[in-house]
Amino acid sequence: MVIGLAAVTGIRTWINPPDTDAPAPAPAKTGPSYPTDQAQAVAARWARAYLTWDEARAADRARLLAADMPSGTDTAIGWDGHGQQEVLTVQPGAVTVTEGDQARVRVEALLRGAKADEKKGVKETPDHWVGLDVPVVAVRGRIVVTGQPGIVGIPASAPGLPGLPVPETDQDLSVATQSVVEKFFRAYATGETDTVAAPGKTIPPLPAGMALKAVGSWAVDQGSGDHRMGTARVSWQTAGGVVEQTYRVELTRVSSADAQRWQVSDVHGGTA
Repeated sequence: MVIGLAAVTGIRTWINPPDTDAPAPAPAKTGPSYPTDQAQAVAARWARAYLTWDEARAADRARLLAADMPSGTDTAIGWDGHGQQEVLTVQPGAVTVTEGDQARVRVEALLRGAKADEKKGVKETPDHWVGLDVPVVAVRGRIVVTGQPGIVGIPASAPGLPGLPVPETDQDLSVATQSVVEKFFRAYATGETDTVAAPGKTIPPLPAGMALKAVGSWAVDQGSGDHRMGTARVSWQTAGGVVEQTYRVELTRVSSADAQRWQVSDVHGGTA
C-alpha cells in the first residue's frame, strides 16, 4: 500500500516536500491620527476669546471661553478683570502632540495697538502679532482646552531666500503680447474677463473697488508651443491708494481660419 501511494504521489515529494508560500504578515495596526484640523479650529476661536478682554464686558469673555473648557473651570483663567484688548484676527498653526491625546497648538493673533492712557499707565503701542501656545486634549470626539496658555515670541524677520531660478525672457513675444495683457488686466478689474479670456476659460473677476493704473512690466518666459507663461507687475488703484502686485499669466495661442492670436487662459498671484 505504501509502495502504491509512493508511485502515485512521487517519492521525491516525500523526501523534499514542495515549497509553500509563507503567510503574509498581518498589517500593523495603527491608531487614528490626531484630529489636527479640529484642534486648530478650537484653539483659534478659544485664543480669540482669551486674548480679547474688556472690563465692562467680562461676562462675555467668560462665556466664550467656557464653551471649550471642562465644566467648572475658572473662566477668568488668569485675567484680573481690568483693561481692554482687541483681537483683529487669529491664525492657527502647528499642532504638536505631546503625550497620549494631549497636544499644544500654536496660534498667532494680531492685536489692536493700545492708545496711550496716562491715568491708567498705558503706553501707546502699534498693532502687533503675538504667538499663543494653547494646551488641548482630544476626549470623546472633542478637543478641550486643558488650562492656561502662554504667550510666546514670533520671529521679527524671515530667513534669507535661497537662489531662486529666474526664467529667461522671450523679448519678441513679450512685446507682441503687451497689449493683450494690458487689455486683460483692465477687464480683470471690471468683471468682464469673458471678453478677453481664451475660449472655454473662466477667470473670476477681482472684487469691486479696484482699477488698473498700469502694467509696469511684462515678460514672457522662453519656450515654445501654444501655451506660454509670463510675469506681470501690475499697479492697482484701490482704497484711495496704489498698490503694485505680481502675477503669473498663462497665454494660449488661439487659431481661426485666417488668423492667430494670443489670449489669457489663466492667472495667479505671486512668482511661484
